[in-house]
Amino acid sequence: MKRTHLPLNGLRVLDAAARHLSFTNAADELAVTPAAVGQQIRALEDMLGVVLFRRTPKGLELTGEAAAGLDALRSGFLQFEEAVRAMQAGQSSNSLTIAAPRDLTAKWLAARLADFGEANPDTRFTLVAADDELDFTEANLDIAIRLADGPGQHEGVRLASGAFVTVAAPEGGSDTPISWPGCPVDEGQAALRLSDAGLAIDAAANGLGKACVPHMLAEADLADGRIRAIDNTVESEKAYWLIAPLPQWRQKKVKALVAALAPA
Repeated sequence: MKRTHLPLNGLRVLDAAARHLSFTNAADELAVTPAAVGQQIRALEDMLGVVLFRRTPKGLELTGEAAAGLDALRSGFLQFEEAVRAMQAGQSSNSLTIAAPRDLTAKWLAARLADFGEANPDTRFTLVAADDELDFTEANLDIAIRLADGPGQHEGVRLASGAFVTVAAPEGGSDTPISWPGCPVDEGQAALRLSDAGLAIDAAANGLGKACVPHMLAEADLADGRIRAIDNTVESEKAYWLIAPLPQWRQKKVKALVAALAPA
C-alpha cells in the first residue's frame, strides 16, 4: 500500500501552534519567525483542505477539524521519538568494524587501537583488510583507512601529511629499488616487487634494497633504528585518510575513534 505523503514540518508547526494558541509563541519554540509559522499553517490547510485555526477577539482558536487530529498527531510524534531513540541505541554498541590495509594495521594502527582499547575497555574491534572497492553496507563497516588523495565521496580526515621517505637497512644493504602497489618509484626500475609498503620496509630493514614508503608507516621502525632514512621526505598527494559515509561518521563510537587517531 502506498503511504500518504506526510508534511512533517507543517504538522510539527501545527502541534506547537495548537499548544500555545499563538503563532508568535510557537515561532519562539521552533526558532523561526511568526511569518514562517503562518506560511506553514496555510500550506498545511491548503494540502488538507481544511481550516485549522480561526482568529477571534479572544485570540487564536482551534477548529474542530484541527482538534480532531491532535491526539493522534501527538501520539505519532511520541512514536517518532521512540523510533529515533531506538535507532540511536545502536550507537551505544561497543563494537567497531574497521577496514584498513594490512601493512598499516601492523605498522601503525594496531598499537593505537590497543591504546584506545585500554582507555575504552568495553570496546571490541573487528579488522577487515581493505581493498580497492569498499562497500560499507555490505561489509557492515563503521570506518575505513585508505591511502588516497582525499576522502572521495565520503566524510573523512587525513591522518598525516602525504610524506614519503626512502629507507634502507641501518648499515650497508643493497641499493636495489623496492616497489609496491602505490609506490611513487617507477616499477620498471625496481628489481624487487612486493605486495605492500610494510613488506617493503621489512625487506629494506633486512638489507634487500631501498624502499620509498609513507613516512607515517615507517615512523616506528625509524625511531627504533630498524631502518634509516637515506633521503629527505618527499610530499605526495596521497596520504592515509580515515573515511566513512555520513551516517557512520556521525556515530558516537566513530567520532571517539576519529578523535583518538586523527592529529590534534
